[in-house]
Amino acid sequence: MSQPTLPTAFTPDLARAIAEECARLGLEVPPRALKKLAAYATSLWSWNERLNLTRHTDVEKFVSRDVADAVAIASHLAPGERILDVGTGGGVPGVILAIVRPDLKVDLSDSVGKRVRAVREILSEVGLAIRVHDGAAQTLVSKSGATKGRFDTLVVRAVAPLVKLLSWFEPLCDRYGRMLIVKGPRWEEEKGEARHQGFVKQVTIRRIAAWPIRSSDNESVLLEVRRREKPD
Repeated sequence: MSQPTLPTAFTPDLARAIAEECARLGLEVPPRALKKLAAYATSLWSWNERLNLTRHTDVEKFVSRDVADAVAIASHLAPGERILDVGTGGGVPGVILAIVRPDLKVDLSDSVGKRVRAVREILSEVGLAIRVHDGAAQTLVSKSGATKGRFDTLVVRAVAPLVKLLSWFEPLCDRYGRMLIVKGPRWEEEKGEARHQGFVKQVTIRRIAAWPIRSSDNESVLLEVRRREKPD
């Protein structure tokens, strides 16, 4: 099978720079993934000049924020899970998850049509066969059955406050396995607001991981949202 053509702006130097930054931050990224990560970054940054898809437009920010978040999520995913990236924007974290964990079955979704079209072009340029859904993720999830078509995990990053996410997905908690949500230092405040507004009656929320935000005293956290077990 022939190898997909990498974007013309891709250079081995970018792959090496990404590898060095990952090593410096202690991020475990498979060596086979480095060329694809560099190709993705090249295409994403090129598209970003036409459409605002990301603020992380250099190696340091791309690795310390985008790759670091995806690696943190990946360590909590079982082999072969079916994943939906909710509000993918420019493809983070879903595209990076698909690159570093090719065993996963990753779909992307976004409700902004121009982002969907851009991400589809990016994927084509990089040579990744990932399905991108045009529309609200909650509509897609609501149409899935109890087992058939069900996503094991919804991954969410930089989409909306926790209370809004739960307003969308708590009523659908029997239609997916769980949510993994990347949040910043205000996560406890957001969780309290969600509880105050009655959005934790059907689900539980717990912090399962945390990692430092580079050049900051703050940290990112990974929240797991699951449907509450019904009493016997």
